[in-house]
Amino acid sequence: MTKISVLLVEDDPLFRMGLGLAIRNHPDFNLMGEAVDGESALESIRLDPPQIVLLDIGLPGIGGKETLMQIKREAPQVRVLILTSREESRMVQAMLQAGADGYCLKGITPEHLFTVIKEVSAGNGWFDGKVLNTMREALTGEASSELRPVPTITEREKEVLKWIAKGATNPEIGQHLHISSGTVRVHVHGILRKLGAVDRTQAVVLAMEKGLI
Repeated sequence: MTKISVLLVEDDPLFRMGLGLAIRNHPDFNLMGEAVDGESALESIRLDPPQIVLLDIGLPGIGGKETLMQIKREAPQVRVLILTSREESRMVQAMLQAGADGYCLKGITPEHLFTVIKEVSAGNGWFDGKVLNTMREALTGEASSELRPVPTITEREKEVLKWIAKGATNPEIGQHLHISSGTVRVHVHGILRKLGAVDRTQAVVLAMEKGLI
């Protein structure tokens, strides 16, 4: 099986060393390199783009947000998973608008993080559950200035959405709902189509905005 190529962008030397070692020792990943700031990360991507970048927000130099925007401009095929301790809703929304494919908090276990990396690399979005709760509270407190039609979502699709919001993978959702991964995939495609979302991450945000979950 082809390994998933990873670039780790993190300025904390101890965190970078520990996570880098864990990724190197994992049979499914190929750690292509490490970077301590946005500039060196971009140089590395220009030379040899990885499949996924693990990106911290609080970087020296041009910072995480600008790094993310430049990655998406220069190498839109590269997936970017934010890995940070920042969980404020405004920060999360800003990184999503900049093109983040997933948002993960640093307290996550290595095993769970490896699952998330695989999901995001495969084209799925992913949100940390704690971040989702923060965003849900922020969205609930905002008054909508326009009335938008609420799409018709089936009860089963709502169940799938709730598990997506918790960060569950398709196989995990299937286990919880006692359905196959293929059936989960069909439900996910239906949800994306009805909500007009491009990925799972946006689907969760839109569902929260419309009060569906």
